[in-house]
Amino acid sequence: MKVMIVGGGGREHAILEKLRESPRITKLYALPGNGGMAAHAECVPIKATDIDGIVSFAVEKHIDFAVIGPDDPLIAGVCDRLHAAGVRCFGPSKFAAAIEGSKSFAKNLMRKNGIPTADYAVFDRATEAYAYLAGANYPVVIKADGPALGKGVIIADTREEAFQAVHAMMEDGVFGTSGSRVVVEEFLTGVEASVLAFTDGTTLIPMISALDHKRALDGDKGLNTGGMGALAPNPYYTFELACSCMELIFLPTMRAMNAELRPFSGCLFFGLMLTKHGPKVIEYNCRFGDPETQAVLPLLETDLFEIMLATEDGRLGEIPVRFRGGSACCVVLASGGYPGAYQTGFEISLGGADRAENVFVYHAGTKTERDKLVTAGGRVLGVTAVGADARAAQQAAYAAAERIRFDRAFYRRDIGARAIATAEQGEQKIDG
Repeated sequence: MKVMIVGGGGREHAILEKLRESPRITKLYALPGNGGMAAHAECVPIKATDIDGIVSFAVEKHIDFAVIGPDDPLIAGVCDRLHAAGVRCFGPSKFAAAIEGSKSFAKNLMRKNGIPTADYAVFDRATEAYAYLAGANYPVVIKADGPALGKGVIIADTREEAFQAVHAMMEDGVFGTSGSRVVVEEFLTGVEASVLAFTDGTTLIPMISALDHKRALDGDKGLNTGGMGALAPNPYYTFELACSCMELIFLPTMRAMNAELRPFSGCLFFGLMLTKHGPKVIEYNCRFGDPETQAVLPLLETDLFEIMLATEDGRLGEIPVRFRGGSACCVVLASGGYPGAYQTGFEISLGGADRAENVFVYHAGTKTERDKLVTAGGRVLGVTAVGADARAAQQAAYAAAERIRFDRAFYRRDIGARAIATAEQGEQKIDG
């Protein structure tokens, strides 16, 4: 079968590498792909946001199945367009993708259905938001309602910071129409956990959990990023918490979407805060998370393509989804200056890291230029290692990362460190 993957980041490279294991796939395309994906897929210079181009290509090449990686095309309705053109695909409809495309929709869905989340208020006018914030308890979280490339969330410690965030979003329009409505949330404390789940709207199967690291610098300092690394499974996410989330969050979310006549099919991402009062939803995503996917998929034993086909066909319940034991750790190598301004075009030397046993080097911001691999984005590579336990995976990931060179490269040196130390001490207490 001919399969195309839409997107060109580390998430899409991880998906491609797992799909390569399926004997049913005879040809892989990547739109637009990247320097690493080009080794095993034909890369086509069509942007992930070019819906017309994606659909035209799928029809022209008689694509049998499409896998959509990023949120923007899903929110824009690419799966609806592909289905209308007779192309099967993995991903939700435009109506279902609103669970990520509109934070106010997601929050209202949770409130209506009793799904635990932070208290919140929604504002369409800046003046009303200012009035609310004048009497709020701090810190608070200010979120742009629409997608903002992972940058539309501000934690405001003071009223002045909150006012500045609202002004930037609603009056200066730094996120365009995505910030014309804002959600102001209660600030939750605890430990974050990410859980990706396969669902066809009838069956929901969680994948192993992950622990993402959003801040740019060690010790969870610096600016928020798209993610600087991940550990899977999340040592804080116990069996008891998994059972609680399934009963109180995962299945109720699937059923709530059905009740709204927005059945969700694809990968539903649950961003959770594990608080001392129990797990609560921070956010939903309508697709695989990044970099969590780079830590989770290497542990998947079941044929990913068979899972995706079953999800599209509404028979996910027939597939035994299994994950191997052990752990995986992903360390993101980024361009100096990220998530702010950075330069690209620097030659990359992998130093044999991509040939190390149980190591996967996923490309994100790379391209091939004059037969050389060069940097082409903020997050450049995701170096993932699989080990018998979290400590072994972490050590192997850093050993591989140290072999890679490019000008102005940087990466966090503490991915998973605090969680691993806590787990090794036999304490999994959730503070806050």
